[in-house]
Amino acid sequence: MINAELIQRFEANYTSDPTNKAVENAIAKVGMQDASFNNQTLRNHPFVFSNETKKGEITNQKSSGRCWMFAALNTARVDSLTKLNVETFEFSQNYPFFWDKLERSNYFLNSIIETVAEPLEGRLVQHLLFDPISDGGQWDMFAGLLRKYGAVPKSVMPETHHSSNSGALNQFLTSKLREFAKTLRDAAAAGATAEELEAKKEDMLYFVYNTLVKALGMPPTAFTYEYRDRDKQYHRIENITPQAFFQQYVGWDLENIVSLINAPTQDKPYGRSYTVKYLGTVLEEKPINYINVPNDVLKAAAIASIKNNDPVWFGCDVGKISDRKSGIMDMDLYQYDLTLGQPTQLDKAARLDYGDSLLTHAMVLVGVDLDNDGKAINWKVENSWGKDVGDNGIFSMSDAWFDQYTYQIAVDKKYIPQEWLKALEQPVIELEPWDPMGALANVQ
Repeated sequence: MINAELIQRFEANYTSDPTNKAVENAIAKVGMQDASFNNQTLRNHPFVFSNETKKGEITNQKSSGRCWMFAALNTARVDSLTKLNVETFEFSQNYPFFWDKLERSNYFLNSIIETVAEPLEGRLVQHLLFDPISDGGQWDMFAGLLRKYGAVPKSVMPETHHSSNSGALNQFLTSKLREFAKTLRDAAAAGATAEELEAKKEDMLYFVYNTLVKALGMPPTAFTYEYRDRDKQYHRIENITPQAFFQQYVGWDLENIVSLINAPTQDKPYGRSYTVKYLGTVLEEKPINYINVPNDVLKAAAIASIKNNDPVWFGCDVGKISDRKSGIMDMDLYQYDLTLGQPTQLDKAARLDYGDSLLTHAMVLVGVDLDNDGKAINWKVENSWGKDVGDNGIFSMSDAWFDQYTYQIAVDKKYIPQEWLKALEQPVIELEPWDPMGALANVQ
């Protein structure tokens, strides 16, 4: 046990090494990270890359967890730049944000109805209640929104206070959804029929819709878009629907875009496809699906996509061994072995198994620096935190950091070897709702 004798031994050991006091003073002044910062690492990130894709201007998600939306739309707009013949372009992130909140509410309430026979104190229901209206998401969830609702230019549905500052809106809707969950469970316990529960759910969804329109604005069903192209020529696109705009000015076949993950844990064999129970946003969409592959397969697909000028949506644990100010993500960034005695030592699989790491943020791979053998040195990353971080919003990620903290990419099937696509022909393995691969990208 901890007693006075043990504390005295600890104190004696600490004071016997004079460097401890110097480190203590440094940490007290600037904090653990700055005191441990390895300045040499800066030299390994010149922000020059041998292969780059097109990209638009840096975007800013501000105080919201919409990184997965920003990353997806920043990827999509590369095709729009060519089709519209413009220097830069930005999609409305508020538009899918509105529909995701409404669809997410429907998905949650439907899950509550499905689980009315489950105990309230059980892990499943408590998991559903924990964060029913998160800003975060994954690639397949956004693909479902694109299929159903399309996309619009930013000027058609611009930002509002609550799209850029979602905290208060989320807090209110979270409380209301939990209230609605109690109402539905109580009604079911009192003998309400399925039709009666569905009618109650529809009234609840109208309340959510009403709140969202007031907070985010009314989403358009059709619109007119005016712009000048790079040759200063004026254009007017009249009375087009969001779905038609997406098809005409992005044109992706969403069925061909596949999510690859790297989860090297014993419970998830490579070469199989996985889904996560009770994870989704558009209720009628097919469940999320991703193929677990080794890191080298993940990287080869990303490199092939970049070489073909197709940027890559990816999800990672951005807060680990990274520096927001310099925009560097590198395993050698902090020398905790020198300041604190030892670094963290779990490997990627153990970090997942023991809850030390998971997907937290989505960004876009828009370049890679390859050596003479075609191996990646550093990756060029387009973030959505504005221009005041990194190199005007661009981050540099070492290949070793990619190995350890990148968990997911979304790429066209043509960049994936057929041997790994065969996983889509096998039965999908269902993961529990609380599995780490069900984590949502939502870091601000």
